[in-house]
Amino acid sequence: MEEHQILGVTELINWLLGKPVAIFLAALHIKVKNPQYPIPNHIAMELVVFVFAAMFFVWLKRRLSVERPGALQQCTEMLLSNPMGVGARDLLDDIVGHGAEGYLPMIGSIGLFVLFCNLISLIPGFESPTAQSSVPLGCAVMVFLYYNWCGIRHHGALGYGKLFLGPSLPLAPLMLPIEIVSNLARLLSLTVRLWVNMLVSELLYVLFLGLTLALFLGAREVNSVLYVLAVVPLVGPALFIALHIFVGILQAFVFTLLPIIYVSGAVAEEH
Repeated sequence: MEEHQILGVTELINWLLGKPVAIFLAALHIKVKNPQYPIPNHIAMELVVFVFAAMFFVWLKRRLSVERPGALQQCTEMLLSNPMGVGARDLLDDIVGHGAEGYLPMIGSIGLFVLFCNLISLIPGFESPTAQSSVPLGCAVMVFLYYNWCGIRHHGALGYGKLFLGPSLPLAPLMLPIEIVSNLARLLSLTVRLWVNMLVSELLYVLFLGLTLALFLGAREVNSVLYVLAVVPLVGPALFIALHIFVGILQAFVFTLLPIIYVSGAVAEEH
């Protein structure tokens, strides 16, 4: 997605970090599209998400209480475990089983990062970095490396490699390329699913916001009685904000569920 304008937050981050980043990229012979702002919008948004998440959880950690948990603590714990059984810990216990908690820090961190990136555009002046293809791709690569590393750590390099050969040796020549392509396809699947959904969600919101405003302004010129349509620019965008929130949460859930399934397959004793 082409960036049409530099956000105010991006300008601030470039003012703080732009020069050292430009020097570092030049040393690697990487040419930036905009030399004045070597840190693009989506990277700046990722930095904002990272700093916000780090500060939030450090602040929350100091206020955790077993005897008297606050409302914010209880809401945060719902992301891990809840009555519907769709928390990160619930899914790991159900799908991975024994030793599942060992995978929670990594998978939970990726899921929360995607969630915050999806929803940051609700703040005026910000945009979702996951609407830029390189960000979902980076998350997908991290998931790909992680679940394969889990498989190697659990089975050993040779034991994990045998899982790609299928249930019997005669089928190995057929199963090996299928398994390799299937695993590599997960990179594309994770990337495209998150990127396209977030891109379309943001475009729909911006498009219908413009349409509702145009409807109101056009009605005002035609007949002052149609001022009743003044509620349209308020109600219309609100519906698409709700849709954007739903899509953002759903895609973060999917980006948590699929890595859990991949880890489960990588550490399973039998396929």
